Amino acid sequence: MFDSLSLQLCDIQGRLFALACEQGCASVPFVEAFMRGKTAEALDRPYDRVQWMGEEYLFEEVDEAAGGLPRTDGILAEDVMYWMGYTYRYWHFYTGESSCDMYAVADVHVMARVYPGFHTLDVEVAIDRLREMAAEGSDEGSGSAEA
Repeated sequence: MFDSLSLQLCDIQGRLFALACEQGCASVPFVEAFMRGKTAEALDRPYDRVQWMGEEYLFEEVDEAAGGLPRTDGILAEDVMYWMGYTYRYWHFYTGESSCDMYAVADVHVMARVYPGFHTLDVEVAIDRLREMAAEGSDEGSGSAEA
């Protein structure tokens, strides 16, 4: 079981991903920029002041680092994005994997594709299944999201 601070960071990251929708950001470029960027790297550390800056500040950091995220079509639903953000952060606490490594296992397309069946699972079960799919080379999660 995680402590309340870890779960709060999961919620902040989930709200960050949902905020990207509210800001009209295309989901794929946002998630890629975040998961492969310095902001996620800071959140992966045992402690970094960035962890407590809130989703609005984090969004500005990601947007600035990306040179301005595209505001276009291709926006996943807020509930999908919240789940994705929450799950990625939980995954880090659960396994210790970096955001970049997690994204290599389950990118935005995989996460969006499995959302209908996985979002009702216990988060740890969903993560275990995502890791199993990757280890088996399963194409269950392959394909593109509508983003």
